[in-house]
Amino acid sequence: MLAYESVTDEIRVSVRPVYLDGQSDILARRFVFAYFIRIENEGGADVQLLRRHWFIANERGKTQEVEGEGVIGQQPVIAPGGQHQYNSYTVIDTFEGHMYGTYLMERADGQRFRVEIPRFDLRAAAN
Repeated sequence: MLAYESVTDEIRVSVRPVYLDGQSDILARRFVFAYFIRIENEGGADVQLLRRHWFIANERGKTQEVEGEGVIGQQPVIAPGGQHQYNSYTVIDTFEGHMYGTYLMERADGQRFRVEIPRFDLRAAAN
């Protein structure tokens, strides 16, 4: 399982995508992918994840945007040296695609900043 990473302002984001063959339906052009995310705070102050903004593209270039509060219903506070992990999924209508995006974070002093979610590939039967 290939991992993708990026670091923005001392916040490391690691992503591992997985094709879910048992939940996909090739004839219906429904390809389901899980993705496992780890967000690590390598800085010296607490940060809170406020919002997510995703771009999900299929292999024909059709892109869907998903934006909202937190991740999986949470707005976690990540202490220095700490991490937050979660997993979610997406469905696309082609064998391949990719995702990328940003998290809106806030430090304890109220400073807000965006953290890059690295672009990662979605490939059916790639596990």
